[in-house]
Formats: sequence, structure tokens, C-alpha cells
Amino acid sequence: NAGDLQATAKWLPQDRLLIETDSPFLAPVPHRGKTGEPAFVADTLAFLAALRGEDKEALAAATSANFYTLFNKAAP
Repeated sequence: NAGDLQATAKWLPQDRLLIETDSPFLAPVPHRGKTGEPAFVADTLAFLAALRGEDKEALAAATSANFYTLFNKAAP
């Protein structure tokens, strides 16, 4: 359930987090009822940052770095 997922998201170390959307099936609040799209990942980031009590920009930088590390890519 959502409570379990939120508890896990709060518990995970920042260097293990990635963010995504459920595009196109489940748009995040405040876009419910619309077709989901990748641009809505900013809403997912904002929710996660608030849930964890972290700065959005710092969390965005950390999750971007995690992506590049996971896929063995050089950051731009």
C-alpha cells in the first residue's frame, strides 16, 4: 500500500534512490485524470523531497547522479 511505499522511500539512503513516473497510466497529483507524461517527474520529486524533509534541488542532483552511476554513464 501507499503507506508502506512511503515508509520505504523515507528509509532508503539518498545514494540508492531513483525517481520515475508511472507514465502514461497514473499521473501524479495535481495531474490526476490526465495522461501521465515524463515531465510530471518534477511532481514526484517534489513529493519525495517533502516526504523525506529534503531540499528538492539537492534530491534532484542526487537522483540524477544515481542514474548516471547505475547506467555507467558520464554526467553531462
